[in-house]
Order: sequence, then C-alpha cells, then structure tokens
Amino acid sequence: MSDTQQRIDDLVKHNDVVLFMKGSASFPMCGFSGRAIQILKACGVEPKTLKTVNVLEDEAIRQGIKEYSNWPTIPQLYVKGEFIGGSDIMMEMYQSGELQQVIGGQPA
Repeated sequence: MSDTQQRIDDLVKHNDVVLFMKGSASFPMCGFSGRAIQILKACGVEPKTLKTVNVLEDEAIRQGIKEYSNWPTIPQLYVKGEFIGGSDIMMEMYQSGELQQVIGGQPA
C-alpha cells in the first residue's frame, strides 16, 4: 500500500463519518460537495463529528481516493469505514431513509 493509500485508509478507519470533497464543510467548492454537506446536515451529522478532506489541497489524495474506492468522482462518503458513494447515491439513500440508518441518526 502506498503512503497516500495508507493515509486515506487511516482517515477512513479512524473517523466515523468522512467526506472527501472539494472545499470544506463551511465553504464547498463545487455543487456536488455542497449537496453532500447539506444531506449530512439533514441527517443530523454534527459538524464536529464530520471529518472532511479537501482534495483540492492535495493532488495525491485527490487521485488516490479514486483508486482506493474504485469510484471515479468526488465527493465520496465513508461511514464507519464503509464506502457509501457520491452525492447522487447519498441523495437516493437519504430520500429512502437508508442513509439516516447507516449514519445512526433518526429520520428527520
């Protein structure tokens, strides 16, 4: 495992909710990342419990996360070490109530 893959693996395994995104929770740099943050807020994820990783600040992470998950786009959500998906999958899961269950929050 490369250093980058190890860094990603550590982030995913040591944080309950990790979002690899463009920008930050307070300042998303693309619409999909912004939507992902809104979905997580709607699920009741507290900002202090959410670990965000700005892929725009680290090209190795930006490319490495795509290899790690075998998923071509960003944002990418991980919950309790498990890859969930991007913002479209997050939206579908939120609408069905599944994402709230995965995260451990109660449906809004």
